[in-house]
Amino acid sequence: MASDTQIASQARLQQLDRLAQFLDNAFRIPGTRFRMGLDGLIGLIPGIGDIAGAALSGYLIWQAARLGVPATTLLRMFGNTAVETVVGTIPVVGDIFDIGWKANLRNLTLVRNHVPDSGLQGRSPGQIVRLFSVPIILLVLALIVLTVVILTLLFKLIF
Repeated sequence: MASDTQIASQARLQQLDRLAQFLDNAFRIPGTRFRMGLDGLIGLIPGIGDIAGAALSGYLIWQAARLGVPATTLLRMFGNTAVETVVGTIPVVGDIFDIGWKANLRNLTLVRNHVPDSGLQGRSPGQIVRLFSVPIILLVLALIVLTVVILTLLFKLIF
């Protein structure tokens, strides 16, 4: 018989599965065999879209941390999201990459590979904040630098 913790973990995993599918695979692109989700759609909004997509992806990582997924796997998940977010800021090419990369589905696969482990212990929100504070700060700084570089290049091209 499953324990209350296992039942709660499975319920959270099903919630994350629905979220990842909605973010990366919810809609079929008409006339193609390709699918995209909300993350790909909001990524089309200049500036705000990729940051909003990263925030939604961050929720999946947060929940994985709460499930007790190992720190090395969480960092891989963070890397998947960071790649999608940074490359996604490049106009047109980034949007196409964002639709094809599907960081949330990649991250869900990583979570599923670790949830059945019997040794998983949940983490408190304080532990999670300490675990992710440096990578989040670095990602924000990278986005700021990338934005400045792109704006500088555009300014030089225009003027």
